[in-house]
Amino acid sequence: MRGSRFVLALLATIFAAPCLAQDYPTRPVKIIVPFGAGGPADVTARQIGSILQEEFGQPFVVENRTGAGGVIGTFEVSKSAPDGYTLLMMSNTQTANESLLTAAQRKYDLMRDLLPIAPLNYSDLVIVVHPSVPAKTLAEFIALAKSQPGKLNYASSGQGTPYHMAGELFKTMAGIDVVHVPYRNSGEARSGVIGGQVQMMIDAVPAMAPNITGDQVRALATTGKARSTVLPGVPTVTEAAVPGYEATIWLGLMAPAGTPTPIIDKLNAALNAAVKRPDIVKLWTGQGALPMSMTPAEFDSYLRGDIVKWAEVVKKLNEKSQ
Repeated sequence: MRGSRFVLALLATIFAAPCLAQDYPTRPVKIIVPFGAGGPADVTARQIGSILQEEFGQPFVVENRTGAGGVIGTFEVSKSAPDGYTLLMMSNTQTANESLLTAAQRKYDLMRDLLPIAPLNYSDLVIVVHPSVPAKTLAEFIALAKSQPGKLNYASSGQGTPYHMAGELFKTMAGIDVVHVPYRNSGEARSGVIGGQVQMMIDAVPAMAPNITGDQVRALATTGKARSTVLPGVPTVTEAAVPGYEATIWLGLMAPAGTPTPIIDKLNAALNAAVKRPDIVKLWTGQGALPMSMTPAEFDSYLRGDIVKWAEVVKKLNEKSQ
């Protein structure tokens, strides 16, 4: 009897997973954004949440859980029930934090405690300076920084964020010493450079473009392989002064480890369809963001590769500070 009950229970579990995915979602889903309101992650989460709500007929509610460079929100999701009703909007902040912070500081392991669902998009970054900075080109800024080591500052939205890591990579490859000034979020960092409290910032093109066209800051270079379609008159870092430099901010969704595979696959299919919608492609490319589409397995490999990439940057950063 016991054996037959065990077999029945096992069969029930096996057949329950597809049914679970078929019905999912039956109630509102939370998308936790571990970054401030108004930034690329927050805006993209709300756009995608709206599409998923249309697709599934249930609200996808965005909640901002800021703090500790994305750690607080990420930790919250990692400890949530693995049922598909709490998702994480994440970026290369999370992959950088794997080496920038200790396990004790994070309280989670990204690839152990969370499951990849799908990437969404990526954006080039742009290096800007306050108009009071005398450098008109990136080469001039590098020369200025070399003439005043440790005297110039650059803003970021916090330790481990793509803007911070892009800044450290730029410092290393350009051979300059500029001081990192971390703010609580990208909006405050942006205000810092616009207000002249810091001289330089590396920011996402969609977020900074209005300040460039409004002459509140001066754009020196963009960070992609090719020129930005939003800022075609601005050279790439490679063109301007530092060959081989490249940095972007990408966004994606993850779920707590243990979330049933059918739910992950269902979300992945919906997201891959969403990023190919003509209206979304037009919206994002007009803002300087390009859609990304992968299977969960492909996104898993992408994340692991990104962790290795930023670990090398962090290693050089640590060697310099010793």
